[in-house]
Amino acid sequence: MTNRIHLVDVNLHYASVAFKERSLKTMLSSLARGGGGSAVADIHALKKVSLDIVPGERVGLLGHNGAGKSTFLKMVAGLYPVSSGNRHVEGTIRSLFDLSLGFEPDATGRENILYRGLLLGLTPKFMKSIEKEIVEFADIGEFIDYPIKTYSAGMQVRLAFAISTAVGGDILLLDEVIGAGDANFMIKARKRIMALVERAEILILASHDMATLESVCPRGVVFHHGEIRFDGPMPNAISAYKRLNGLPDA
Repeated sequence: MTNRIHLVDVNLHYASVAFKERSLKTMLSSLARGGGGSAVADIHALKKVSLDIVPGERVGLLGHNGAGKSTFLKMVAGLYPVSSGNRHVEGTIRSLFDLSLGFEPDATGRENILYRGLLLGLTPKFMKSIEKEIVEFADIGEFIDYPIKTYSAGMQVRLAFAISTAVGGDILLLDEVIGAGDANFMIKARKRIMALVERAEILILASHDMATLESVCPRGVVFHHGEIRFDGPMPNAISAYKRLNGLPDA
């Protein structure tokens, strides 16, 4: 099977109900004020996005906050369904975003290794075979056998990072730099990310770090209000991003 991402006129909308407060208290408060509240329009998050990415490509995504970069990555990963258009993705996807999703607070870290692995589509037998390596990489000591709800935010991210990066994929999706703890752990984290990048056939990286984008990704795609406004060499993509956002192109 050839690994490939093929998108044609992809549109993605967020339902307005997702942005409304739906508690009974809010509803009663609105009624007491004598109105039903202001209408919230659906959000057109991605607009007629067409893109082809083939094996060997490293693609960097640029855009202001809310431009559509993270939504694009989650759409490619299959987490967000498209409203219209065609999404065709071939290959095993590994994504590094929303690292804390999938944890069971009352279960131990060791138990959550299994749970998170199942969410990634991996077998219990396989997760057991890599458990020791995950525990050593996370380096959270005896807390591995404590419930997740006793962890600090940093410890949760370290364990999630260790699990999510234990196995690579054909298509690697990265959203910003991972803040995973102290300096020593960050060194390990960056080395592991680069190893995953080396092994992946396709990389898509969303970041505001221009230096990282230039060093890793020859191709740049600029998002602006949900639309692709530029697709080409990274130096030109950075210039286009700065021009769209009124930044000096030094």
